[in-house]
Amino acid sequence: MVKCPRCGYNNSPSAVYCDNCAYLLSDSHGNRIKNVKREKSWNIGIVKKIVIVLAIIVVAYFLFSFVYNHTQPTEQESLNVITDDGSHLQSSSYPFKAKISYEGSWYSEMGDPNYPVKEGADGTKTYVLDCAPWERVFISAQKEDFGDGELKVQLLKDDQVVAENSTTNAAGQVVVNYNY
Repeated sequence: MVKCPRCGYNNSPSAVYCDNCAYLLSDSHGNRIKNVKREKSWNIGIVKKIVIVLAIIVVAYFLFSFVYNHTQPTEQESLNVITDDGSHLQSSSYPFKAKISYEGSWYSEMGDPNYPVKEGADGTKTYVLDCAPWERVFISAQKEDFGDGELKVQLLKDDQVVAENSTTNAAGQVVVNYNY
């Protein structure tokens, strides 16, 4: 058996390279090499290599987290819901309105599916959705008083209905999804 001078592994007598660490055990003439360190390679142990790899992974994770968190829009940038009474005016290149009609009380989530705005009211209300950066708009409304009237949800773009849904079920919920 030939003991590797680098890692101490016992190799077969005919081995040219160490079976454990690939250290050169003999030269091209078959002469055994003893305690010669390679000059042009890293002579570090497996533990140090693992620590280096883990350090690279941790740095990459923090870098990715930093970039991801600083490129995501804030909730304020993602969605602006403005009541239709004109008290808050927000311009948008994709003006959508959500119109919810019901004679009783209702609850709704609307806008960007990732950052929905929650609203509740009685009767018919219209909301302006400033949703320029989105690819999809959704509205989900549900009756709160379990009445038997019609709950109707409409999504309007430039004051034209582009999607609508309704229910008369006492515990009714209406969902409208629109991709543009």
